[in-house]
Amino acid sequence: MQQATAPKVSFVSLGCPKALVDSERIITRLRAEGYELARKHDGADLVIVNTCGFLDSAKQESLTAIGEAMAENGKVIVTGCMGAEPEQIEAAYPGVLSITGPQQYESVLDAVHRALPPAHNPHLDLVPPQGIKLTPRHYAYLKISEGCNNRCSFCIIPKLRGDLVSRPANDVLREAEKLVTAGVKELLVISQDTSAYGVDIKYATSPWKDREVRAKFFDLAKELGEFGAWVRLQYVYPYPHVDEIIGLMTQGKILPYLDIPFQHASPEILKAMKRPAAQEKTLARIKQWREECPDLTLRSTFIVGFPGESDSDFAYLLDWLEEAEIDRAGCFKYEPVAGASSNALGHAVPDATKQERWNALMARQQRISARRLKRKVGTRQQVIIDEVGPTVSKGRSRADAPGIDGVVYISSRRQLKVGEIVTAKIERSDEYDLHGSVAGF
Repeated sequence: MQQATAPKVSFVSLGCPKALVDSERIITRLRAEGYELARKHDGADLVIVNTCGFLDSAKQESLTAIGEAMAENGKVIVTGCMGAEPEQIEAAYPGVLSITGPQQYESVLDAVHRALPPAHNPHLDLVPPQGIKLTPRHYAYLKISEGCNNRCSFCIIPKLRGDLVSRPANDVLREAEKLVTAGVKELLVISQDTSAYGVDIKYATSPWKDREVRAKFFDLAKELGEFGAWVRLQYVYPYPHVDEIIGLMTQGKILPYLDIPFQHASPEILKAMKRPAAQEKTLARIKQWREECPDLTLRSTFIVGFPGESDSDFAYLLDWLEEAEIDRAGCFKYEPVAGASSNALGHAVPDATKQERWNALMARQQRISARRLKRKVGTRQQVIIDEVGPTVSKGRSRADAPGIDGVVYISSRRQLKVGEIVTAKIERSDEYDLHGSVAGF
């Protein structure tokens, strides 16, 4: 006989896609044990807050979310990056039930079990093989490793998440196969340093189907390309072996898209940032990539106002951006982060100068993006539909990652479906988005 009410958990997931994957894993386990997800804190039996602790602004957002959960519910479990340094949370909210760091799924579940024992109702224990996803059904983040071996001076991620720990190749491929079987049409490959995948396990092979597959960036991308889904590579550092991946793009195995967090271009600033990978030949490599794969889209992130950044360093970055023709760029004003070695560099850039540089970079990038997008007017592009409307729907081309890049607005005479991939004729463009109409299914 079915129990009247299953225990209800409200969940808040903050931070990056890597944290979102952690949330999905916790939720999948909870659903398998019969817990229900509540839409509101009020009325739930407890709240789990998965925090972000990368920047002070992110920590403040996490503390605010914890405070709201305490006020509306009172029974709160905290996990995630900010949980790796719990003192600030404990000082602000001594009444939280439990605080754990990132990837500590078992500790989170133990805390839930203590505060809210599972119902163990077999009728509620059914979970789809692909697990519970917090993204729409047609795309999913595929996390291939945890942690990071780099020691960038502005970053405390290794301190929060530890050194690189790669998953065996067959483990990643099994998850990808389940996702595609469940209807996922786009796999977004993520980690802290995607192109370093496998270095910690010496690129060990593991059995997959009728063959052995190495835990190596190229080999994994090649295998993922066999599932027939869009494969998008994110957070790729420009190590020399990244050159090999371009061939998979020209063959149509993976999307012609690379998300490379360059962060800067000035050699002096890159040295102060302790960025990995030799970046002095990057412009020549980008040119080579585009010659081999003309459809290649490059997305990146940059930091302005890093300690010691001079006017000439910033001018160098703007010129580099123009020559590289980065299609999509995000920009952050440097923030000191507690525990980061960059705090000891001195030569702080005034906030007003940071803002001026941010404005200048975004204005320059807007012009570059508009120029790049204009070239697509008159072409036909594959578009995956994210939102449908009566006459105009919103989707993304192969050049657009969800949530961070532009979109394609498509008019259609017939009702489109979320997750459908259509061919669109591009009729006009603006600074960030494309506009067109359906030209084929």
